[in-house]
Amino acid sequence: MSFLLRHIARYAAQKLASDPRAREKAAKAARVVVDEARHIARGEDKARAAGRALRRAMNKLQGDR
Repeated sequence: MSFLLRHIARYAAQKLASDPRAREKAAKAARVVVDEARHIARGEDKARAAGRALRRAMNKLQGDR
């Protein structure tokens, strides 16, 4: 299983390295993830903050918000 995941990660990294638009989108996504992680780390109830961040991500993926 880990071989498959490593292979997929390597393929994705190669694609990101070769396409400037994909690199830009990946950088933007990484910034969003870092912002969410900072928000979770600052919160008093980290489990609740993580759950809310996951819910926001799910809603965004589903196109609800």
